[in-house]
Amino acid sequence: MVVPDVRTCFCQREELRQLSVPLSILDLVSISEGSTARDGIAASMDSARIADQLGFHRIWFAEHHNTPNLASSATALLISQAASVTERIRLGSGGVMLPNHAPLMVAEQYGTLANIHGDRIDLGLGRAPGTDMMTAQALSRSSAEPQAFAQSIYDLQGWFSETGTAHSVPIVSAVSAGTEVPIWVLGSTVNGASIAGQLGLPFSLASHFAPDQLDQAIQVYRDSFTADAPTAQIDEPYVMAGINVMVAATDQEAAREHTVIEQMFLDIQRGQRRKLQPPVDPDTLAGPGGEGNPMLRIKAVGAPSTVKAQLEEFVERTGADELITVTYAFDPAVRDRSLELLAETWL
Repeated sequence: MVVPDVRTCFCQREELRQLSVPLSILDLVSISEGSTARDGIAASMDSARIADQLGFHRIWFAEHHNTPNLASSATALLISQAASVTERIRLGSGGVMLPNHAPLMVAEQYGTLANIHGDRIDLGLGRAPGTDMMTAQALSRSSAEPQAFAQSIYDLQGWFSETGTAHSVPIVSAVSAGTEVPIWVLGSTVNGASIAGQLGLPFSLASHFAPDQLDQAIQVYRDSFTADAPTAQIDEPYVMAGINVMVAATDQEAAREHTVIEQMFLDIQRGQRRKLQPPVDPDTLAGPGGEGNPMLRIKAVGAPSTVKAQLEEFVERTGADELITVTYAFDPAVRDRSLELLAETWL
């Protein structure tokens, strides 16, 4: 089985690299101070409409739990709503934390999405909890061991196949059968990269918040890639790398808006539970050497020309086939303007 949108990119790979790789969006449906989850979801759907019109390749929603500033807990519902207000863009999970869910239920949810919205649904799968361990237990978390994870993917592919029957259990899922929903493996380390490579699946690298093993993970993925694995969907390695992006009229304005996500990460480190805070003077958050949070060092922040140069440098460094951008803003209008400027610059 070949993932249709990825295969097209393979055919045009050299041409794309000479121009620019596709740009996608990872949305965690943030909630700003003074706003509600309803407000965050509405703003996210507005951004999805804009991204669809601007020509972004896909929007993924990331599963998170037990946090006051993110409303992206139920990815399938968000994907369905976003698909209903868009026409072209691909929608998917970035990702479903598979050990939190029964694989058959995931197959039936995403098969249903494909039946409703057609061939523009992706299923990105991760092994992390997407939350703290207490909440993971409340979600009836199952095994996250690599072998169990791989077996679940094998079963999911069976439920998405024409027969609709899992490879390990004779259960037929009529709603998912024949949908052939593309599966991606998400990861932030060489371990996740190795799993994706051995399974012959496209790999989405969470370098936007876990940059330490960026280069090693990409190399391990490419070195371990097995095109003839039973689970293989693609003929060659395909990497989508995450990067934090904020585009504004000037470098100074963009740096100030970027402090929204910097404050969020500081809150995580300090155990402080707040909704997204307004931007502040970047100097108030800088470290001893004037640097920002090292977890967020994979970024493109600035005026359009600055961001374009930073994105080109990142693509050259990684050889990524696609970039998935992450943009937090206290004011949703700032995020939408960043998307517009990014599209004008890159797409």
